[in-house]
Formats: sequence, structure tokens, C-alpha cells
Amino acid sequence: MFEQTTQVRVRYAETDQMGYVYYGNYAAYYEVARVESLRSLGLSYKELEDQGIMMPVLENKSKYLAPAKYDELLTIKTTIKKKPAVRIQFDYEIYNESDKLIHIGETLLVFVDMKTGRPCIMPEVMANLLNPFFE
Repeated sequence: MFEQTTQVRVRYAETDQMGYVYYGNYAAYYEVARVESLRSLGLSYKELEDQGIMMPVLENKSKYLAPAKYDELLTIKTTIKKKPAVRIQFDYEIYNESDKLIHIGETLLVFVDMKTGRPCIMPEVMANLLNPFFE
């Protein structure tokens, strides 16, 4: 299992009139966490795209437990619980500054060959980086 944490400060533009994070912004927080998780392994989304692989989102799930508020520093724990193949699932837990769990979610993405537009297996470079977490 692979785990990594990322921090994001809630910006004013991400909140509604009550000062709470607008629900649609959680998907953007997921994206930040995914990108930084891969970067922590030594791989970037850009490198995958340069190798002809894209990772579109198939599913996005969110459960709101408590609101995130303007100017809070959020900690996003990103987990890959199952070894990826053609699909990769990221699970998220978001904690506020008091270390209270305020949000859980998941995204399911698929590896796609940009030349053919068809699903493909996880690229070897990514497999080499993730395999040690699943042995």
C-alpha cells in the first residue's frame, strides 16, 4: 500500500458566502494530492503524457463530514490500496488544522494510450516505482 500526504491552504476564491470550501473544489484538491503523490515517487503526470499515457478520471466520490474553512491548512492523505493494472484508484482523507477528519473520497482513473485512445496497462516506469509498495 502506498501513502503520501500533501498540504493545501484554502484560498478565499475556493469558499462560498459562509466561508466554507465550495463542494466542487474537493475534486481540485484530489488532483493536487494525486499529482504530488506521483511526484513524491519521482514521476510527474507530464512525464507520463510525454510517454504517450494519459489518466482520465472514470469515477469521483466524495463524502463531506465537516466543512473546510477559509485560510485553513488542510492535510490530504492519499492512498493507493490496490496494485494498479489498467485502472488506478486513489483514496483520500482530508484533515483540518485540528487534525479532525473532515472529508473522505476516492477517484478511479484509467491508463490510456494517447495514440490509440484505448485503455492500456500501467506504464513500466510507474510500475517499477509502485511495485515495492505491493510486495
